Amino acid sequence: MMRRIVVAVSGASGSIYARKLLESLVREPNLEEIALIVSRNGEAVAAWEGEMERIREIAEISPLVKRYAWDEMFAPPASGSSDYDAMVIVPCSAGCAGRIAGGVSSDLTGRAADVVLKERKPLILVLRESPFSTIHLRNLTMLSEAGAVIVPASPSFYSRPADIEELCASITERILKMLGSDSPRYRWGE
Repeated sequence: MMRRIVVAVSGASGSIYARKLLESLVREPNLEEIALIVSRNGEAVAAWEGEMERIREIAEISPLVKRYAWDEMFAPPASGSSDYDAMVIVPCSAGCAGRIAGGVSSDLTGRAADVVLKERKPLILVLRESPFSTIHLRNLTMLSEAGAVIVPASPSFYSRPADIEELCASITERILKMLGSDSPRYRWGE
């Protein structure tokens, strides 16, 4: 069965996770579309971190990736009738998570997340924030209770990563697993 996934990049640090996820998703055999939304702040932070050009290249090269502007409220991800199968916000800022928890759909990322939640589809938030305030924790609890999966961008070290790419892969591999991917990944004890 072909699937359609929304990937949103918020203004949190950690755009390497978005790039690595996109690199993996474009190789997935059962995907029909990847709807890519990069917020205004997401674009600025990803450029600062040196990842925006690579994210743009993936979007331009892969026919699976359809890019939508952050303020394009008539884009397909803004409607439940578009029938996306899942959404990942990577990286997800605490502010983005708070707006979603509060039902504030002021941009396409917030509206798409609202749609995914109301349609009871998987919403994965890869949080890049530390430490968490009580407000953050309450918002994350509310999102979890609404069906979202919170994935802190806390990479694992037990796989003995050789470099930052392998370190960050421990997070993107978890995201792919949650999306139902059969892609190879590190398994404890193997």
